[in-house]
Amino acid sequence: MAHDHGAGGHSHDHTAGANARMLGWALALTSTYLVAEVIGGFVFNSLALLSDAAHMLTDVAALVIALIAIRIGQRPPDDKRTFGYRRFEILAAAFNAVLLFGIAIYVFVEAIQRFTDPEPVQSWGMLIVAAIGLVVNLISMRLLTAGKDGSFNVKGAYLEVWADMIGSVGVIVGALAIKFTGWTWIDPIVAVAIGLWVLPRTWLLLRDTTNVLLEGVPSGLRLVEVRAAVSAVPGVAGLNDLHVWSMSNDDVSCTMHVTLAAGADANTVRKAVAGLIDERFGIEHATIQTEGPGEACEESGQLHS
Repeated sequence: MAHDHGAGGHSHDHTAGANARMLGWALALTSTYLVAEVIGGFVFNSLALLSDAAHMLTDVAALVIALIAIRIGQRPPDDKRTFGYRRFEILAAAFNAVLLFGIAIYVFVEAIQRFTDPEPVQSWGMLIVAAIGLVVNLISMRLLTAGKDGSFNVKGAYLEVWADMIGSVGVIVGALAIKFTGWTWIDPIVAVAIGLWVLPRTWLLLRDTTNVLLEGVPSGLRLVEVRAAVSAVPGVAGLNDLHVWSMSNDDVSCTMHVTLAAGADANTVRKAVAGLIDERFGIEHATIQTEGPGEACEESGQLHS
């Protein structure tokens, strides 16, 4: 089966270009609001606003890194990076997750200090700034929705913005509660609640990106199922050295060593196996080595469907 990289490359370039445009718009909106929220946090003395601003800062960092990652990821393979640079997007997503963990720790420490030493909070100012932030986050989320399922990188940025949207809602609720009750300790409670809401989703992103970096089996695939399906192909007598991994979340690769049944044709078996794993498991890039029964590996072929 002939090698075919052209169509996939053009598709990736088109998708990356669309993601870059959406990320650019989201970055412009988020950066503008970040400045306003930081000023509002200090002017109105609200930890909840500053907590939300801290998450907004990670949004800006995430969006900048995501844009850079897309640009670098579009570079073609060369003599030094034979797989290209697409994994840079995974590194960017992992960095964003670690950054969110760091921000959460800061907010928790600051909240503890606020519990022991409460400070006055200007609730109306909190409310106005948070309401503006909610609108900005909703627009940014809408921009990033289309690309979040096709890229860990965009998904990381989407989760950052999504977390801030939840944060804005929390700040609005907190501001109203403080306004009508006068209980300023609600402010650090909202800040902690925002952190606790975000952390589980951040952990999932970090887990998925780490799995890619460790070249683990991609999410949604089970190696035992791939092994059973390939072993059932006519002409396959044995299977070993099976590896399935991904360079990014939409580029699954596979290598395997197939022992042929007596009388089986190597080319026919390789084509059948490559077609099966592409159609059933979405594995587009497969390197399949074959050997006759009781022989050392005598023939190998790299098949790309």
